[in-house]
Formats: sequence, structure tokens, C-alpha cells
Amino acid sequence: MEAFVTSEIKNNIAEITFGTQKSNSLPGEILEKLAQTILDEGEKPEVRAILLKSEGDKAFCAGASFDELLEIEELETSKKFFGGFAKVLKAMRTCGKIVVVRVQGKTTGGGVGIACGADYCFATKDSALALTEINLGIGPFVIGPYVERKIGKSQFTAMAIDADFRSADWAETHNIYHSVSENISEMDSKLSEFLHNLSTRSEDALTLIKKVSWEGTEHFNELMPERIHMSASLILEDSAKQNIEKIKERLRAK
Repeated sequence: MEAFVTSEIKNNIAEITFGTQKSNSLPGEILEKLAQTILDEGEKPEVRAILLKSEGDKAFCAGASFDELLEIEELETSKKFFGGFAKVLKAMRTCGKIVVVRVQGKTTGGGVGIACGADYCFATKDSALALTEINLGIGPFVIGPYVERKIGKSQFTAMAIDADFRSADWAETHNIYHSVSENISEMDSKLSEFLHNLSTRSEDALTLIKKVSWEGTEHFNELMPERIHMSASLILEDSAKQNIEKIKERLRAK
């Protein structure tokens, strides 16, 4: 499967889908395209809300592309890559439209950031999540402000340190997921009804709800350059490259 981002408007809802071959992990090119697509759809007057989802019925998103991380050798290239995640999350925050995220399976790293960047998030009971960046030798610095906004600094710190998976029920209790279903079919049924109702709501009311829900996050823009630099510099270290290779070997052995 080639990496892709597609968008289609259905009943005033812009459905944006991304997909990559390796558990929907995200290379820099897809991050850039995803961010721009969110902004483009957000500017269309007929769009009441945006649905963001990934391809397939397994992992929602495995975060950063390991293959691309291994190829990065210069700081500026590294900063551009991690800046891609910042662009996606900023687009979700500032596009002016309600962003609904559909999580159909496990999600790690940057994928958790996307779930936390949602205004409303649907998931299945199999949608456990983890901040696994420490396993690579970096940290969830870029997505951090978005995750903290949902679960608080203490829980964010714990997730960043232990890198353990939390259940979908845990994620619902801690405000990341707003609806958890037994399976994909049930989730999609609930999601379809939710989006239908959303498409009939007052455009002005939805715009204002979006605005007030993100009040107090304007400083995220100021945080990002330093946060990007943190991850960008750490991933260049030899130990980080070795960690990624070890993880890839374990995945191949499964």
C-alpha cells in the first residue's frame, strides 16, 4: 500500500483518511499533506466538521515512521520532520471546524497526539494507547501540550516515563476518548449517527464551540520551536538509531 491522504465531503462532513503500509506510521511527506488537507477542508464554507481516520482495521497510527527516522542525519532535516507533527496538531486546533477522530486499534506516539488533538474522539475497546518515544531515546515533546490538555501533567509524565499501554477504558476515563465501542461496526454506527447530527447543527454555534474549547492554548505556538528541537536533536544520537533498529528487528521477528 502506497502512503496516501484522501479527502471527500459527505453531507457537509469532510472525511480525511490517511494510510501507510507499516501500521499507518507517518513519514514527513504524509504529515505535511495531512496538515494542509485539514486546513484546506476547514476553509470550505460547506464543511461543518472534519472526520479524521486511518486506513484498515488494525492499528490506528504507529506514530513516526521508523524508516524515515533512520535516514535523518542533519538537525534541520530532523526539525522539519518533527515539525510535521506540530503542523498536523496545529491544523486540527486552528482549522476553525470541529475535528472528530476515529480510532479503530492500537495507537502510539504521534498517533496519541492526533487522538488528543481531536474535539471528539471515537474508539473501539481494542484501541489501547501508549507514549513509546522513550523506547527510541526521545520523548513525546511535540505532542506533549495536546496530551497534557486532556489528561493533565502528572498522567502525561507517567505515560512518557513508563511507555506502557493504557486501555481504551482508561483513555475514556481520562478524557481522550469520548465514545468506546465493542467493535468497529458498532463504533461506525455510532459515528455515523453522530456525524449526521453534527451536520445539522448551527454553523456559528459549532465555530464558537471550537473557539472557546481551545482558549488558553495560544502559547502552544511559542512552545513548539523548543519542543521540536528536543526531539530533533535526540533522534540524531547513535543510541537512538540503535534503539530503532532493535525495535524493527523485534517487529520483523513476530
